[in-house]
Amino acid sequence: MKYISLVLAALFLCLDGTQAIAGCDLNYTRTACPGKEEISFKKCDGKASCVKSAAADTAEACRVKAVAACANDRLDITKSKFISATFNGKPVLNKAGGTDHCLDYAEREAEFNKCGS
Repeated sequence: MKYISLVLAALFLCLDGTQAIAGCDLNYTRTACPGKEEISFKKCDGKASCVKSAAADTAEACRVKAVAACANDRLDITKSKFISATFNGKPVLNKAGGTDHCLDYAEREAEFNKCGS
């Protein structure tokens, strides 16, 4: 019984370590509207940049998540976003081969650079 418990514990440790390495990480960098830094950066614990994990099974799914993360419904708070992504530790590029997935965001023109509009 003790041997089975040790094997199960080792298996859980291995699985947990694998999950920590794999996945989709989105690196957010926000540019706040003038004077709105505190509220704009709140989603990154008060910093302009942070990394958040997203559920994705493939690099393409990770790219789609990165583009979707560019949505900006706080037009008078956040001026723009730059979102890069990695999948399993490797960079995920946008359609043009760059790192800013917000360049592929269809609503970019309507939702970015609207401070004071």
